[in-house]
Amino acid sequence: MGSLGAIARHPDDVYPLLKLKMAARHAEKQIPEEPHWAFCYTMLLKVSRSFALVIQQLDPQLRNAVCIFYLVLRALDTVEDDTSIATDVKVPILIAFHRHIYDRDWHFSCGTKEYKVLMDQFHHDSTAFLELEKNYQAAIENITKRMGAGMAKFICNEVETVDDYDEYCHYVAGLVGLGLSKLFHASGKEDLAPDHLSNSMGLFLQKTNIIRDYLEDINEIPKSRMFWPRQIWSKYVNKLEDLKYENSVKAVQCLNDMVTNALLHAEDCLKYMSALRDMSIFRFCAIPQIMAIGTLALCYNNIEVFGGVVKMRRGLTAKVIDRTKTMADVYGAFFDFSCMLKSKVDKNDPNATKTLSRLEAIQKTCRESGLLSKRKPYILRNESTNSSTMVLILVIILSIIFAYLSAKRQDN
Repeated sequence: MGSLGAIARHPDDVYPLLKLKMAARHAEKQIPEEPHWAFCYTMLLKVSRSFALVIQQLDPQLRNAVCIFYLVLRALDTVEDDTSIATDVKVPILIAFHRHIYDRDWHFSCGTKEYKVLMDQFHHDSTAFLELEKNYQAAIENITKRMGAGMAKFICNEVETVDDYDEYCHYVAGLVGLGLSKLFHASGKEDLAPDHLSNSMGLFLQKTNIIRDYLEDINEIPKSRMFWPRQIWSKYVNKLEDLKYENSVKAVQCLNDMVTNALLHAEDCLKYMSALRDMSIFRFCAIPQIMAIGTLALCYNNIEVFGGVVKMRRGLTAKVIDRTKTMADVYGAFFDFSCMLKSKVDKNDPNATKTLSRLEAIQKTCRESGLLSKRKPYILRNESTNSSTMVLILVIILSIIFAYLSAKRQDN
């Protein structure tokens, strides 16, 4: 659960946090018995706990396909991310990865921690992949092939222009959006979404991650990973790594430029989600998108991005997972977080006009939906100290009861 201090400041996080904790335990109990599937779902919990929770929304067949799709692309990403692999070794692996998923004997040792385990025991992923229906296999193979080729291209080329940036993000994330749309369609639950909307779903998430992970990427050993486009950062500094040391005004202006670029995809994301019919697929898609705009709101005008990872508090994450059930909730969240971001815009920022224009476009879309009156607020202010104290006491009591019941259940 979140820290007691955070809970005291945000007492309305308590119930969603408790529900999230229970959902996490439920997800662990849902792990299949077959060794290969047990490995895949266990690895999913380790490499992305939040994704592992969201994927539980899906029906079993689609859930298995999305699980394997995610792990295959995570393995591909592990190869790309490992800067210790020589280029002449890495590029052929990336290009041929779509064939390796059919080979139960293939594995390649790279990455660290849980990612190394994923790569060393990749035969489990291949075995599970080969049990999927052919239409799911075809969609996964197609996207893996295209992504591997795109990653290989950018191993040898830096991200220079904004067009390069969009192309790179398309290969590593936009294709994920296209692949998921194909899987949803193959399940018979959704119409096939237009490619440009699927692409924007991926780009919005990927650009948010690239912004948030600046410090981690720039400090990568043995070689930095640089995904911010030169066309943007060169307006503020001579070298991308200089943002770590630059005066806060220039660094923050560059950061705000990047956030403004990411906001360009928000309206497409709203359009994509509004067309979804299946509730489980809708929640699966909507929760990460709300997390993305919430993260952008926190990162905007925030010098702390260059000193560490800025992310939503756990209680707010739990609240998003708990409350996101309808398109009204999505419009409400996008409206709330765009208001939060708008309040941080400095009129002296060189991109202020562009930023405000994009935020107003998002808010206009939310208003015109006619659903804002049904929204649940994601950002609550001015909670009273007495309320916070009482909730803090309640949390401690509930935690003790929860721990006691868990221990008793294990004894039985």
